[in-house]
Amino acid sequence: MSRSQSPRVGEHQSVLALPAVDYLLTHHDGTYVDATFGRGGHSRLILERLGQKGKLVAFDRDPQAVAAAASIADPRFHVEHTPFSRLRVTLDALSITRVNGVLLDLGMSSPQIDDPARGFSWRADGPLDMRMDPSRGETAAEWLARASFEELAQVIRDYGEERFAASIAKAIVARRAEAKAGAAGPLSTTADLAGLVANAVSRSRKDASQHPATRTFQAVRIHVNSELEELALALDQAAAMLSSGGRLVAISFHSLEDRIVKRFIDAHHHPERVSDAARRVPLRADQLPRPTLTAIARVYPDEVEMAANPRARSAVMRVAERTTEPWPEVNR
Repeated sequence: MSRSQSPRVGEHQSVLALPAVDYLLTHHDGTYVDATFGRGGHSRLILERLGQKGKLVAFDRDPQAVAAAASIADPRFHVEHTPFSRLRVTLDALSITRVNGVLLDLGMSSPQIDDPARGFSWRADGPLDMRMDPSRGETAAEWLARASFEELAQVIRDYGEERFAASIAKAIVARRAEAKAGAAGPLSTTADLAGLVANAVSRSRKDASQHPATRTFQAVRIHVNSELEELALALDQAAAMLSSGGRLVAISFHSLEDRIVKRFIDAHHHPERVSDAARRVPLRADQLPRPTLTAIARVYPDEVEMAANPRARSAVMRVAERTTEPWPEVNR
């Protein structure tokens, strides 16, 4: 698909594909990780650029994505059905101790969003599932049916950045009481949740361009999939496994993800700012902790890409490079 074409429903157009791979590949015959295979846009481009001795390991916890990866018949390519929070233990099992680059494309794929059966979007009615891996874990409907008012309000506020979180949580709890009394059905479909949120949200909301349930759907999805916790674990493991000069490339699509990536890179780029020793006692320059990552780029989609793929509009890519040899041992 050319960059001038808009993706059709059900297709996925990788965001920032060319700059991501340009920054990622530093060694022609290196070992790389695509930690979020999706539908393979980044992986296929990496393989096009990779030398015959190179290696690419892809991760995805979505069984449909892993099934799509089966179409890549390339001896340099290997895919694992597992979350990227298991990056270290999975690579260990493959006898890979160091990698030259790790790519994290944190956006959802178009097939996930556009398939009503997955329950990720308010745009079409479907079961309230929202799991990245439908074969395991609690569905959105199951969580909404048991969570306390306090937990609902906190998740919707913190993960959706929704100012009407308390009102929405109150409406969910009230709907459960009605369902228990037989006066209403349970929250079991995306239309159920979208309608409830729309009714609960104040008419004073100024952002008329955004569906009132957008932030709530984001919050519930993030919580059900432990997305931010998974990201923090993956970043630690990725940095620990990078060879000197290896690159970490992370593409985020909302501020919560990007804040975690930015703070992680900053902490490793400026360890003296977060070192307990540096705060408590004076240290000579040669005693300060050495940077382990250097922030080298922050990239946004250009106008051409945003016009071709509207889902690219919120994307930001951060790139960091390993500046020292990896520490010898980390918690696995």
